[in-house]
Amino acid sequence: MDHAQPHATRRPPRTWAIRLMGHRDRTASVTCSSSCAMPTRSRDVAALRRFAEAHAAAHARAATVHPDAACGCRQTECAAHEGTRVDCAGSVLLVLRHDPAVGQAWTLTEACASCAPMMSHGRIVGRALPRTRPPDPAVPAQPAPAGVAVPGRVSAPGGFSDSSAPTEPARSRSRSRSRSGRGGGQRRAGGRGRGTPRQ
Repeated sequence: MDHAQPHATRRPPRTWAIRLMGHRDRTASVTCSSSCAMPTRSRDVAALRRFAEAHAAAHARAATVHPDAACGCRQTECAAHEGTRVDCAGSVLLVLRHDPAVGQAWTLTEACASCAPMMSHGRIVGRALPRTRPPDPAVPAQPAPAGVAVPGRVSAPGGFSDSSAPTEPARSRSRSRSRSGRGGGQRRAGGRGRGTPRQ
């Protein structure tokens, strides 16, 4: 997408600003434009500076660069690289700016590939990920192997169970066999009992 197009065709660029601010009582504090939880005011300025650096790096790691974002440098009329005019073009990058001579501000900005390397005291810390293809439709589940028996059901071709087939529980068949065996034994014993004893 051409960065020279109106900003309405692109989403607004994002910017995070972390600042180390001093106070009259010789304490200092750290602020973040994203309303993040910050440490309390302290006289240990070196520790607060380390925290600000780590906080800016954490934002850089967590941010997902938007490939359709407008150039944040262009919004400020390319003030970050005065004297070097370029035409906004290329992919979207995430730039971290920090002036070591000042040492009190860290700024993360989404900018185009033409402006990003020209921005003073800046380094590229992130890139927009390429657009990915939509996931393929789910592969239909494969049927179970043929001949897999399911307890209490009759196995049908293709591995599916035929629930409509009449089945007889194993216990009922065993009980009927045991009852028939006991009945036959009684009849045989009765036949011998009714016989006439020999004289």
